[in-house]
Amino acid sequence: MPVSVLLMVLLGAFLHAGWNLLVKIGRNAHVATANVFIGAGCLAGATLPFLPSPAVASWPYLGASVSAELIYGVLLATAYRTGDLSLTYPLMRGTAPLLVAFASLALVGERLSRSGWAGVSLISGGIILLVFEARSRGRSGAAFALLAALVIATYTTIDGVGVRVSMHPIAYAFWNFALTAVPWLLWSVARGRADRWAALRRQLPSGFLGGACSLASYAIALWAMTRAPVAAVAALRETSIVFGLLLGMLILHERVSRLRALAAVAVTLGVIVMRSG
Repeated sequence: MPVSVLLMVLLGAFLHAGWNLLVKIGRNAHVATANVFIGAGCLAGATLPFLPSPAVASWPYLGASVSAELIYGVLLATAYRTGDLSLTYPLMRGTAPLLVAFASLALVGERLSRSGWAGVSLISGGIILLVFEARSRGRSGAAFALLAALVIATYTTIDGVGVRVSMHPIAYAFWNFALTAVPWLLWSVARGRADRWAALRRQLPSGFLGGACSLASYAIALWAMTRAPVAAVAALRETSIVFGLLLGMLILHERVSRLRALAAVAVTLGVIVMRSG
C-alpha cells in the first residue's frame, strides 16, 4: 500500500471516530444519527451538480449500499443508546474487517499476502481485546453492535465493487450519502413532534460537523479501495479505534486501562505489518 494512501486512510479513520463521538454524546442517539446522515447528505448533494455521474453499472450497487447504510444507521443509534462506546464502537469496527476479508476473497477473488493477513489479524485482534475489556464490565448493546458489524461488512464489500465500476469514486460516494440522507429526512419530518424538532435544531451544528467528517472519511476509503485491496483498506480504517480511545480519554474522560493500551499497540503493529506488505 503506498504511503500516500496509508496516510489518507488514517486521516479518514480519525474523522470516522470523530463523528461517532458526536453521535454518542448527543442527547438522543437516533436524532444525532439522523442529523449526521442528513448533514452529510446535504453537503454531498450540494456538490453533485459539479461531479460526473457514476457509470450506469454502479447504480445497482448504490441502491444496495443505501439500503444497507439505512439499516446500519438504525443499529448504530440503538447500540449507542443501549451500550457504552467502549464496547459498541470496538465491536462494530473490529468485527467487520475479517468479514470483509473473507467476503472480498469469495466475491472479488482478491487475495492478501501473508503480511496483509497478519496485519488484518493484529488489527482485529487488538480491537477484540478492547471488546473483552468492555464486556468484563457488563455493558449492554453487544447484540446490536454485532449486527451493525455484519451490515458494515456488507456495504463495505458492495461499495468495494461498486466504486470500481463507477469510474468516479468521489461521485459514487457523494451520491451514496445524498441518497442515504433521504429516508432519514423523511423520518425526521414524519416524527416531527415539537420536542423532536427542538432536538434536531439543537443538534444541527454538530450534525453538519459530523456529516462533514463522515462524508470525508468514507470518500477517502472508497478512493483508497481503487488504489489498494478492499480488505486492507477496510482493516486499516479500524485504526479509528485508537483515535476513538484518545477522544474518549480527552473528551469523555474515560480511563485507559492496560488492556486498552495493549490493544492500541496491537492495532498500531497491524498497521506497520500491513504497510510492509
